[in-house]
Amino acid sequence: MYDIIIVGSGPAGLAAAIYAKRAGLKTLVIEKEMLSGGQIINTMDVDNYPGLPGISGFELGDKFRKHAEAMGAEFETAEFRGIEHENEETKVVVTDKDSYDCRAIVLAMGASYRMLGVPGEQELRGMGVSYCATCDGAFFRGKTVAVVGGGDVALEDALFLARGCEKVYLIHRREAFRGARILQQKVFETDNIEILFHTQVEEICGDGVVEMLQIINNKENKKSSLTVDGIFIAVGLTPNTDVLKGLVETDENGYLIAGESGITSVRGIFAAGDIRKKPLRQVVTAIADGANAIHSVESYLVQL
Repeated sequence: MYDIIIVGSGPAGLAAAIYAKRAGLKTLVIEKEMLSGGQIINTMDVDNYPGLPGISGFELGDKFRKHAEAMGAEFETAEFRGIEHENEETKVVVTDKDSYDCRAIVLAMGASYRMLGVPGEQELRGMGVSYCATCDGAFFRGKTVAVVGGGDVALEDALFLARGCEKVYLIHRREAFRGARILQQKVFETDNIEILFHTQVEEICGDGVVEMLQIINNKENKKSSLTVDGIFIAVGLTPNTDVLKGLVETDENGYLIAGESGITSVRGIFAAGDIRKKPLRQVVTAIADGANAIHSVESYLVQL
């Protein structure tokens, strides 16, 4: 019987593990992948984590994991399949390998960036292909980049990047943006943003780093290329909550409804990191979520 089981080993899950062990809780972390760190392990450099500027995402994730291990957290590599309620005080976490009893659960499976699914995207991920402008934009200061998407995030990314980049191409497959009107107006008024409507990326090219995009105008069926130093893909996020359908309350996009306390609609189940509905998804906010969730877990366990 564990006091707490944490599902996911990104920054939120690992921070929760560290805080749980500091609280003297018997802790198990269940992770799907062999490597801890979540999305950050695909980031070449993390330049906005306080005190560790320029650290690679892989190294930062490894540091988080080693810290949690040193505190005494247990780890199990398995695929999370669901939660069963044994009774009011005991929950059962089911995986593809085994089942584990616990008194509280922190869900920290994160969210996955939607990919374009074009050649070169996976190969150059972290080497000029990015899904987070606020994370990686600083590395492209004075350079030429492209943003793909037409919603609020894509428009915000283009405006953010335009402050430091020489030129920003904003690529959208339709004839109009679906983002907020005020953001559209700002984009139209920004001189170094060039908008390419009716355009799709067919391939991301480069020898080790992004160098060029092969694009097509889907209205004129005309192909061309763009020389860029990086591409920021902003076509949405998908929370990893499919396995939780019908169990915990979510919003219309599948994100768990939980405030900064991490408390969900089900007693004894808490949420931390990108999996919960929140305005900002960064390493520092994920870590804060992990700490807050454990604070709520401690209060919950006292009441059992």
